[in-house]
Amino acid sequence: MRIVVAVATRHGSTREIAEQIAASLSAGLEETGAVAQVVVADAGGVTSFAGCDAAVIGSAVYAGHWLEPARRLVREHRDELACIPVWLFSSGPVAQRTRPGEDPVDVTEVLARSGAREHRLFGGRIDRSVLHFPERAVVAALRVKDGDNRDWPVIRAWGRAIARELSPAPLGDTRQGSGKSV
Repeated sequence: MRIVVAVATRHGSTREIAEQIAASLSAGLEETGAVAQVVVADAGGVTSFAGCDAAVIGSAVYAGHWLEPARRLVREHRDELACIPVWLFSSGPVAQRTRPGEDPVDVTEVLARSGAREHRLFGGRIDRSVLHFPERAVVAALRVKDGDNRDWPVIRAWGRAIARELSPAPLGDTRQGSGKSV
């Protein structure tokens, strides 16, 4: 089984989330006896999903939207993604919701194009020392404090949940076609 975890990030925090998802996904599949290769790749560098059995695609969120490399990846590979299970995740945003029920990230188009089974929003990390001037200005205007808001146990649990969905049926499972044990 080959699984790609493709990620778009500006400062590396979202890639760290992708790496944790990949490690948890790999460990979860190993526990079931599945043989899997789980790789983390930059979204802008993925040229095809041919030969992949699943994909997890994620992006940092800026101004309520995914970064362009991740959006482009989904746009350009829509047909390939339609043939495999896909999960999406976002990292951030840093500001609080302004209205009840308002979604802090708009992934409507990405969800529709990817046919993803699920989208998860994880907290991000703010470190002003690595931000560019316009990013620091936005963070200051929103009065966002520096800090790491990534919930590692939740992120790892999600990776394992994906592994459970991808795991082959356990030995002795009679739910597959013939009614006989595998």
